[in-house]
Amino acid sequence: MRPLRPILLSLLLLSVAMGQQLARRLILKDGSYQPATKWEIKGERVRYYSAERLEWEELPKSIVDWAATNKYNQELASGEAATAAKLSKEDEAERQARAARTPAVAPGLKLPDTGGVYLLDQFQNRPELAELVQSGGEIHKNMGRNILRAAINPIATSTQSIEIKGARARVQAHEPVPAIFVDIVESDNNAAPADDAAQRDPKEPAPPPVQDRFRIVRARKKKDTRVVANLKIAFYGKMRQQADSIPTTIEPVTSEWVKVTPAKPLPPGEYALVEMLGKNQINLYVWDFGVDPNAPPNPPTWVPVQPKPTPTGTTAAPVLEQRPH
Repeated sequence: MRPLRPILLSLLLLSVAMGQQLARRLILKDGSYQPATKWEIKGERVRYYSAERLEWEELPKSIVDWAATNKYNQELASGEAATAAKLSKEDEAERQARAARTPAVAPGLKLPDTGGVYLLDQFQNRPELAELVQSGGEIHKNMGRNILRAAINPIATSTQSIEIKGARARVQAHEPVPAIFVDIVESDNNAAPADDAAQRDPKEPAPPPVQDRFRIVRARKKKDTRVVANLKIAFYGKMRQQADSIPTTIEPVTSEWVKVTPAKPLPPGEYALVEMLGKNQINLYVWDFGVDPNAPPNPPTWVPVQPKPTPTGTTAAPVLEQRPH
């Protein structure tokens, strides 16, 4: 038991210190004071609970400067109220910031605060969020990119295609109008690599606005790959993209998240969300997905947690859990 004594002593000293900080004061006529948490007047005596000694004590009522005591404790209460109001505003601001980072997309289902690209699906009448990872290269936190810069053929038009490996995407939507939520770092998305920035045409327009930045395209199967787009580059350098673009609607959800949805139901098949970096620039790393109502369960997804009934009606937060196969 001896090793516990220093800990108990530390806790006692901490308790005393906190009690002194929170204590009011009985200010005496000689200018001194007694820190106390509470007191009561009994005849000509004042009985108070000392914040220093943590016990009840008494002193004569006549030696207390009641005007100074009341003034000090009123100012103390006003300061505590102001501090509480400030903390309340800070808590509310943090709550709103947290809500902006994790907006709700379905009852009990929120987007994670880590950003990324997520597809909202319905599987067996239950909403779920499946993460879409980029295909075409190694994935980094800043959503790494490769800006297409084809060599110019001085005598003919060259054609290049953007292909992703595999005949089928890892994530399959079970409904024809999936919603895709996107939050990728703005500063990284709009910044070209240093070696490419030197080649950028100063007359080239700035990156497209958010409503033109993302597109859903249909991917054409080609043996064991999927062709997302073909690019034709004229001998004088003009680039023309050929892709089976799907009409989409893009709307902001928060300052960080945007929602991309097809304007009409998608037929079963393979698709990709592509990012336009400019009129003649496309991110070669795309977020691929498919549409197949009969597809098996997707990889681990975010699903709502069924709340347990409580007297206050509180609900649990969603967690990433593996659906049973």
